[in-house]
Amino acid sequence: MRKTTQWICLLALGLALFVALSMCLQVPVYQNYYLCLGYVVMAVYCYSFGTLNGTLVGALGVVLYSLVTNGLRGMPGWALGNVVIGVVLGLTFRFTKKQESLALRVSLNAAGVLVGTALGILVVKSLIDSLIRAQPVAVRMGMNVTAFVADVVVLLISLPVCMSLDRFAKKLFPQLTAG
Repeated sequence: MRKTTQWICLLALGLALFVALSMCLQVPVYQNYYLCLGYVVMAVYCYSFGTLNGTLVGALGVVLYSLVTNGLRGMPGWALGNVVIGVVLGLTFRFTKKQESLALRVSLNAAGVLVGTALGILVVKSLIDSLIRAQPVAVRMGMNVTAFVADVVVLLISLPVCMSLDRFAKKLFPQLTAG
C-alpha cells in the first residue's frame, strides 16, 4: 500500500476514533461540560504520528463531532483551540522523546499539556467565543475554566497511553510514525 494511502487511512481512523470516543464515553464534569475522551486519540496521534497528524485529528475531529451532534455551536473556538493544543503537544512530544530521563520526559509532557491547553482553551477558544457571542473575553475565559480543567485531566491521563501505544504504532506503521 502506498504511503499516501496509508496516511489517509490512518487519519480517517483517528478522526473516527476521536468522534466515537467523544460521543460514546461522555463523563459529565459540570453543567454541559464533560471529559472529552477524544483528546486521548489526539494525544496518541501527536505522540506517535507527529504534530500535523495529531493536530488534524484534534481539529477535524471536533468539526465532525460538532456536525454530528449539535451543529456549529461552539465549534470554531474549540477547533482552533485544538489546533493550538495539537501544535504545542506535538512539538513537546517530539522534543521529549529524545530525553533519556523518564521523570524529565513526564514532567515536560505535563507542562506541555498545561501550557498548550491554557493557550488553546483559555486564550484562543475564549477569544473566538467572545467574538462570536459579543461577550467580554474575561467572561468567556471564566466560562472556559471548567473545559480547561476537564481537558487537562484527560490529556494528563493519556500520557501513559501515548507512551505505551507508541511501540505498537512504530511496529504497525513504521513509515508514518514520528521520531
